[in-house]
Amino acid sequence: MQSIGFILVLALALAMGTLSIPLNDKCSLLGRWQNDLDSEMNVLAVNNVGKIFGTYLTQVSSADKLISVSPLRGSQQIGNLEQPTFGLTVTWSFTTPTILTTVFVGQCFVDENGKEVLQTMRLLRKKVGSSQDNWNATL
Repeated sequence: MQSIGFILVLALALAMGTLSIPLNDKCSLLGRWQNDLDSEMNVLAVNNVGKIFGTYLTQVSSADKLISVSPLRGSQQIGNLEQPTFGLTVTWSFTTPTILTTVFVGQCFVDENGKEVLQTMRLLRKKVGSSQDNWNATL
């Protein structure tokens, strides 16, 4: 089983410049995030119990189909929100039938320059026909 970690970097770019986020809102997962492979996660809402709702558009796929936006769901630590931990699930909508699911687990950090960074680990699970094939189903 292979786990691949990557960094998602906040990409809140406005036509008039860069959005400045007040210090008390640091490490809010809300907004648009982009990783080093140009995949994009858009967290649309985090409710009062830490449930996360959004979308994910990957730029990396071995599928022969057109890549489309997929739903993203998850939860984050509530209470101390300075550098919250979180878990996210993406069930890929461009694979029919849906045979791939990706989970991310991570934490939001503020680097020495005040930039928000998500450090994550990812697991991609593909559907297999039997438990004998389980050994190679998680990438």
